[in-house]
Amino acid sequence: MRKSLLPLILLFWAVAASGQTILLQHPPRHYICYRTTTDINIDGVPDEADWAAVPWTDFFTDIEGDRQPAPHFKTRTKMMWDDNYLYIAAELEEPHIWATYTERESVIFHENDFEVFIDPDGDTHNYFELEVNALGTEWDLLLTKPYRFKGIPFNSWDIAGLKTGIHLDGTLNNPADKDNGWTVELALPWKILKDGTPNESRPAGGDQWRINFSRVQWRLDVVDGKYVKTINPETGNPYPEYNWVWSPQWAINMHKPEYWGYLQFSDKKAGSGTDGFMADPDTKIRILLRELFDRQHQFARKNKRFAASMEELNINDPIFKDFFVTFETTPKQFILSAKSATPGYYWFIASDSRIWKATEYNPAERLPWE
Repeated sequence: MRKSLLPLILLFWAVAASGQTILLQHPPRHYICYRTTTDINIDGVPDEADWAAVPWTDFFTDIEGDRQPAPHFKTRTKMMWDDNYLYIAAELEEPHIWATYTERESVIFHENDFEVFIDPDGDTHNYFELEVNALGTEWDLLLTKPYRFKGIPFNSWDIAGLKTGIHLDGTLNNPADKDNGWTVELALPWKILKDGTPNESRPAGGDQWRINFSRVQWRLDVVDGKYVKTINPETGNPYPEYNWVWSPQWAINMHKPEYWGYLQFSDKKAGSGTDGFMADPDTKIRILLRELFDRQHQFARKNKRFAASMEELNINDPIFKDFFVTFETTPKQFILSAKSATPGYYWFIASDSRIWKATEYNPAERLPWE
């Protein structure tokens, strides 16, 4: 088909109190990840001196942030790294430890679980998900992009060399007593995680990856001495699960990587000092491009095509002054771009949600145009 390319350089004012711009008022959480100086025994008990030397994250919140009540059980994590692994420890308060899935690649979140989401290069594509239950059963997968943009989950993908340790402070599947909770230790090898990085290498000090954690928690009753999901009498089905996360998603959807937190790697050894978080000067640019991205898709749902200009999008909410954007559109696809704070670089966002930084347009990095 004939290509219809319409680059437009526009000066505009825009913002809304909703949508992606919530990140301007509520930035994603961040964590500084220090290096471990000793071997870590992945037994589910993070009791090594290095673990004690690094901080816990803030306690988890509801996936929708403060729009919903705070979780009624506490959850928190901490992280370290070395030349071979990313180490994650999690502590889950739980009065009734419950897990029955024993087969790897089971859909673990149909029961209570702990989940990890990692996007090494922050482009929202080719990211990793790992779920584990109190039995230590694992489900790991690679997603090409978010489900809402027809992302494909590769269940056959495995974190080869993954180490998982579980410790129960209580008894499993026993309603007769009250438990305290369970802890998780994970060692994720760089030889696998590096596949999601531009240079296919493990991180260096100062690098930042996107990461988030989720805890799925179901309401439970006891029937015939066993835990079962609580049934909503109005629907005859189990109540929806609780979703508790480290960095709020502001929607019941973990597959919005742009909302995940930041994991900043430090070369300092655990306990030897602290680093400050290095805020990215391009954060606002990415947020505003994502806001326009959302509005493009809203426009397309109504008009069966993408807008070719800011005028067509009817952007008239004042907010980002002196923000120049280039539109490239066809009826079914688009790319938006804006200058980075780094001289000579630009940020690009495509209609399939991928966002990346480059010096110029590169057809190899773009969608196939009609």
